[in-house]
Amino acid sequence: MRFYQQQHGFYCGVDLHARTMHVCVVDDAGQTREHVNLPCDAGRFLKLIEPYREQVVVSCECMFSWYWLADLCREEKILFVLGHALYMKAIHGGKTKSDKIDSQKIARLLKGGNLPQAYVYPHEMRATRDLLRRRMKLVRLRAQATARVKNTFTQYNIPAPAAKLSRASNREGLAEQFTDESVQKAVGSDLALAGHLDEQLRGIELYLVQHAKIDDPQSFAQLQTVTGIGKILALVILYEVHDIRRFGSVQQFVSYCRLVKCQHESAGKKTSGKGNKIGNASEVCLLGSGTPDAA
Repeated sequence: MRFYQQQHGFYCGVDLHARTMHVCVVDDAGQTREHVNLPCDAGRFLKLIEPYREQVVVSCECMFSWYWLADLCREEKILFVLGHALYMKAIHGGKTKSDKIDSQKIARLLKGGNLPQAYVYPHEMRATRDLLRRRMKLVRLRAQATARVKNTFTQYNIPAPAAKLSRASNREGLAEQFTDESVQKAVGSDLALAGHLDEQLRGIELYLVQHAKIDDPQSFAQLQTVTGIGKILALVILYEVHDIRRFGSVQQFVSYCRLVKCQHESAGKKTSGKGNKIGNASEVCLLGSGTPDAA
């Protein structure tokens, strides 16, 4: 866990939502200068922090809509810190919880050097990384469709096809093996969905490879020289890790890959702790059991 511990004149905590944002600005003496609720409007946010922008640092919790705020701060040359959502326990504790309270807690965690940091992924490669993650969702959706087809064979006690249905050539004529018209329709719809996803995935994968050759062609080529790493695994490593130097040690990287067992210790007693979801789920396939290249 990394904490942001630099000192500034002002600290801006933002409790960010899809349409609104509660903003709290605290000075270095701990006095609250601003504490208002705003729509998610870049102009109004910049106007609010204008008196402080030369000495301010802005922070929000890592949630789905942080991109635009981070990009705005980058464009305006304002320091921005992303808070790690799963480590920010101080936000979720207490008897009373509201957007107003949360924004002030973020500002005070920032001021006190206790704000756990998340990695602010570079703007230039972020959209491509998100497309790579979308590809994985489409692969899983295709796998669900083909699994339903195999399950249907089992339901009617018909020998299921031995070949992998992830290949389009192995799906031909499967619906016709059922005599019931409704079953044929159900199996046919799943096969059609898998075929459509094949087409989508081919286009996405071609686009990703082309962009990888632009973003970091040397790393992309070097990764594929490792035995067992093909184009898809190389893409996952390249875009999820981005810069290996951001990890201070091998242990930190392995923890990021969710391969470290969580353990709590108190008074000499050890128990399995919480926090198994802290890290990057996409990285489990790199050192774990999953293999995206085989998907």
